[in-house]
Amino acid sequence: MRLLLADSPVTDAPTLGSSLEDAALAAAYAVPRTSRRWLRANFACSVDGSVTGADGQSGSINTEADHIVFELLRALSDVVVVGAGTARQEGYPALTVDDRWRAARADAGLSPALPLVVVSARGQVPPRLAGAEGGTVLLVTHGASAGLDSAREQLGTEHVLVCGRGHVDLEALMDELAERGWTRALTEGGPRLLGSFLAAGLVDELCLSVTPRVVVGDGPRISTGDGRDDAFTPRVLVEQDGTLMGRWLRA
Repeated sequence: MRLLLADSPVTDAPTLGSSLEDAALAAAYAVPRTSRRWLRANFACSVDGSVTGADGQSGSINTEADHIVFELLRALSDVVVVGAGTARQEGYPALTVDDRWRAARADAGLSPALPLVVVSARGQVPPRLAGAEGGTVLLVTHGASAGLDSAREQLGTEHVLVCGRGHVDLEALMDELAERGWTRALTEGGPRLLGSFLAAGLVDELCLSVTPRVVVGDGPRISTGDGRDDAFTPRVLVEQDGTLMGRWLRA
């Protein structure tokens, strides 16, 4: 990885244009230690702004370089939060930490386990995740969701978080995660969930990879939903094989 911008100390990368080894890349993406809780969002899009390829899957625009940072961000997080629709469409399994980043995770003081938290307004557990080993997958829904009882049967009551009465309260979700000791959360979308997190003012950091592809058509953006105009400041930018990977922090 080649360092193009560093607005914070980066280990072993004293000059722009230098090559980053794994330890320096992990340092560049380290979560601030002073924060009570931290929500980081990670997305990839094509040069013309689509988050999916012509097949409707995000994987078709991803690159090897983007995948390196994707796995690193997971490894530096207590928990990954994703919308149920995205979990179904992308075929999410229960998560594990990539071997390459296990040492970086340990150095950050994080547990070896990486729980997956699925947000569903209807309380529906994606089929591939039903019956997951206890604690590896949690479901977040609200008290009036039709699937609440079924979700508790599939995952166990202690692994179903009720946040809100008639809708999922994302502020309450973040508080619940923090109470469980999961203060460094990563959301991978989809666009509707990211839009909701942004609208609620809960996103502290946006990590965006721009892959060297153009997708013609009306592909989705990284966020949808109610409008909100927020300022984010670029802090880190790295490049490999034409893929640009940046880190923006809320101003």
